[in-house]
Amino acid sequence: MAKESFQIHEDAETSEIDESTQARPVQRPQADYGDAQEEEMDEVAGDDNEEDGDVESSDDNEPVDNMVQHDMEKLQETFPSFKSHYRLIKRIGEGTFSTVYKAEDLRYNYYNNKWDLDARENRWTPPPRTSSQSQSNAPPQDRRKPKFVAVKKIYVTSSPSRIFNELELLHDLRDSPAVCPLITAMREGDQVLAVLPYFRHQDFRKYYPNMTVFDMRLYFRSLFTALAAVHKQAIIHRDIKPTNFLYDPDKRRGVLVDFGLAEREGVDSKPCLCHEDSAVRKQRVRNSTSAQVGPQPGYPKNDTRPSRRANRAGTRGFRAPEVLFKCTEQTTKIDIWSAGVILLTILCRRFPFFNSADDVEAMIEIATIFGTKRMKQSGALHGCVFDTNIPSIGAQGFSFEKIMLWSTCRSDGKAQKGDALSEEEKEALEFLSRCMDLDPNKRISADEALEHPFLKIDDEDTEGQGPGEMEEEDVMLV
Repeated sequence: MAKESFQIHEDAETSEIDESTQARPVQRPQADYGDAQEEEMDEVAGDDNEEDGDVESSDDNEPVDNMVQHDMEKLQETFPSFKSHYRLIKRIGEGTFSTVYKAEDLRYNYYNNKWDLDARENRWTPPPRTSSQSQSNAPPQDRRKPKFVAVKKIYVTSSPSRIFNELELLHDLRDSPAVCPLITAMREGDQVLAVLPYFRHQDFRKYYPNMTVFDMRLYFRSLFTALAAVHKQAIIHRDIKPTNFLYDPDKRRGVLVDFGLAEREGVDSKPCLCHEDSAVRKQRVRNSTSAQVGPQPGYPKNDTRPSRRANRAGTRGFRAPEVLFKCTEQTTKIDIWSAGVILLTILCRRFPFFNSADDVEAMIEIATIFGTKRMKQSGALHGCVFDTNIPSIGAQGFSFEKIMLWSTCRSDGKAQKGDALSEEEKEALEFLSRCMDLDPNKRISADEALEHPFLKIDDEDTEGQGPGEMEEEDVMLV
């Protein structure tokens, strides 16, 4: 089947809208594909919840900083038709490559909004009209609450190829479950806007300390559902972390966002030893200089070896070992490692769990857990030599069970009564070991993870597991 080309086009208006109500033709370049980036989707947390709507309104009426207001006005000047389609409310996120604003969709009723999950879940059928009501000429009152979107302004410092890559990947991921859909995109000169659904979610730092094992299963079931859809398209997200998976514990629903660093698997990659046969790999290692001479202190002053170039994009603390070792043939398994780090964070109640300043420190942190023996094997897998003289890093490392007990203050390292983990926790740790395997070839895939007992959830399991009440916040990372 030929691949459908990516293009942003004008969406036809719905037939229910009377032509007389339109002041002029709508030029909203709505794309009929779904999936987007780093925003959260959940317009007003349910149209039947009046209380939530009041909270939303009061929050939106808060005064806006003068600098932010100036930026919002400048955006509207750059895109002349923007004000007729959206009403900017406030800034909800700012990052290295973009800024995200919350806005009201003024022409929501003019389009087929299949991206609106809440509208589908809370679909309401009005009661039949009485004869007196049908004879009345009074226009019906519109009781629809405001629908909100997230407007992502991509900085001009981002290369055109990077912007196009992000939008094209979202196009290919349209209608994927648990992946944030792209509503539309527009360009004016060198300025690019991406319009995404607005998701109300909760701050990971507030709810993760209180998550039970069952809550973790629901969370990671949703996350790996998204990863399975992304990996099925041979797309590597490259930046899996809590702030890029917008989760609502009340609705037990999460959305994967921010495809700014994503790439297609195999693009610009070169062969790496990790994908060679074990016999070939061993032969290459035996013939290497390090195997014949042994590790030398320091580094060559005039190193004549060709430099190794590999994609290192990602967030510190969540990069997989093969990324740190500059593997030139990275796969979707780097996302699985990052998901494992999130699980380790929740189980140990430590965020962030890894807090390195650079790649060298990141390797040392991982070596502290896995030990130098396995780290050397991991390095050799990618044609690298790992060596350290830090005395506190042992050869064997520690088990995830011990690390969890220490982190949660249930053990001081000695055998004590009551320190044993529950069966659910042991199952979670076994799943964690599959996600954080140093060898990417042995690491579990997203599809395999969904079949793992830890993520197998029956409908009966959800009965009686009521979600807790938590404060919802606008937490956007761009």
